[in-house]
Amino acid sequence: MRSLALLLMICCLLCQHAPVRGAEGSAGAEPVDGVEEMRTLATEFFEWRQVQQPATGDDIPRVERPDGWVPDVSPDALEAYRLRYRDYLRVIDGLDTRDWNVASRVDARLLRAAVQRVHWELDILQAPHRNPLFYLDQTLGSVFELLIVSSPMDEQRALNILLRLEHFTATLDSARDNLYRSVRPFAQATIESLADIEGRMQRLEHALTALFPATLHERLGKSARTATKALRDYSGWLQSNLESMQTAFAIGPQNYQWFLANVALVPHSPEQLMAQGNQASNRAIAWETLEQNRNHEVPPLPIFESAERQIQSSFLKENEIRTFLESKDLMTVPDWLMHYRNRLMPAHVEPLAFMGVTDDLTSETRLDEDAYNYIREPSDTLPYFALSAARDPRPLIIHEGVPGHYFQLALSWANPNPIRRRYIDSSVNEGIGFYVEELLLQAGLFDFSPRSREIIYSFMRLRALRVEVDIRLAIGDFTIEQAAEYLARAVPMDRETALEEAVFFAFNPGQAISYQVGKLQILRFLADAKLDRGEEFSLREFHDFLMRNGNVPIALQRWEYLGSDDEVLRLDALGGKAVTVPQ
Repeated sequence: MRSLALLLMICCLLCQHAPVRGAEGSAGAEPVDGVEEMRTLATEFFEWRQVQQPATGDDIPRVERPDGWVPDVSPDALEAYRLRYRDYLRVIDGLDTRDWNVASRVDARLLRAAVQRVHWELDILQAPHRNPLFYLDQTLGSVFELLIVSSPMDEQRALNILLRLEHFTATLDSARDNLYRSVRPFAQATIESLADIEGRMQRLEHALTALFPATLHERLGKSARTATKALRDYSGWLQSNLESMQTAFAIGPQNYQWFLANVALVPHSPEQLMAQGNQASNRAIAWETLEQNRNHEVPPLPIFESAERQIQSSFLKENEIRTFLESKDLMTVPDWLMHYRNRLMPAHVEPLAFMGVTDDLTSETRLDEDAYNYIREPSDTLPYFALSAARDPRPLIIHEGVPGHYFQLALSWANPNPIRRRYIDSSVNEGIGFYVEELLLQAGLFDFSPRSREIIYSFMRLRALRVEVDIRLAIGDFTIEQAAEYLARAVPMDRETALEEAVFFAFNPGQAISYQVGKLQILRFLADAKLDRGEEFSLREFHDFLMRNGNVPIALQRWEYLGSDDEVLRLDALGGKAVTVPQ
């Protein structure tokens, strides 16, 4: 009876709140067990999330939108999202999972964390009400999502771009209604981002004209002009209201702890994470110093003479990395896996490149396409990460491509379990990307490239420092300027990149810790697996499991792989309750 009641609740939920799919996708009338109820709910939730999830500049949680999609952030829509979140949470919390196998209980935990992220976005971060940058993501960022797709431009994608441009005015009208608790540093960053918006939009229109069918050129010109005016007016509105905005942006330690336990599924307190980050920072600085001392007579790595040479080298190095992974018995590289390539920044991407990570990692439906990283002409004036790739592309190939993000996401998208294909939160994904950097360093990939080893240690230092920056911004110990100064001095890195990172971390708390925290969780997971399996332990088999389930937080992977629920129990103990962000 309980199972039937829960199924009826799900059906009621789907009918009450306008489901994404048509009637043919609804659950059947026959009773199903609790696991099937959970899977039915997951299917519906992730289809809804495909429409509801805000656009973001982060490359990991990007989702494919249905044709004709435009963001809806009107006050009525935001309230409907909150109601739907509560319905989803009520149903998932009503499932009795005690008799389920571990794999199904892991899936239930994943689904609950995905649902709780909606609460995190809407009611704790309150991005639609506090963060003017949020609306750049829902306007320019929503177009950027389509621009970075590496497939040839077809008429349907052109139409989708036009629809999103034409929706700018409505979105920014909603921004004026919603931003009743605007944070001044975020507004100032928004104004600065829009300083050259006329020139950017003109370049975008010109580049898209060369790609769009002639029948759409007039519409493109009109929509670009209307969108530009809407953005310019938005910037002016923010400027006129700066003095009345609040300056505090921190969410506080209690909300940060709630996020860790309920959304990121990280079984540690902020204090524990700070200590871990400081230890990792000391380690990175020490080994980097030792490496530099060892290499004092080694000449610096030259910068590629052209983008074409960098592209050619990147392709060769990506293939070498694949061979290295297999020859060292580190992990399996499937024959079907496509490549992670470099490409010169296209003219239609360049104007909005500031809106996010300029790569295309493909998607669940595009596993037969290569992934691409868009690069600029090599120069010693490039920002921190791009400059490192202009000297040696391997560190970024490892993190972003193979065996990092593209590799892991592609394997996860091929997972037969739809929940594990579609649950993406970036916390574990960034941990894996960081982990494989040192994995290949320790395995010997850079044995004959000492200056490249220095790059890896510099990356280590940055990722460790991000933990302190993220936590101190979130709990109110750092201003954005202080965080940028700290990063620029301690990494060290260029001021522009440091400020971009500080602003991004300030309005997206919890993301910056994911690199270091995820890596440390993986190292503990590996150590425990080795101790548990002894002589039967296989590093290849361990990594294949890690990558295949790479969207699943490590605490849950560990539970399934080792049968140990100690970290899951700690999550329950640390969960607590969130509080309203102080005004």
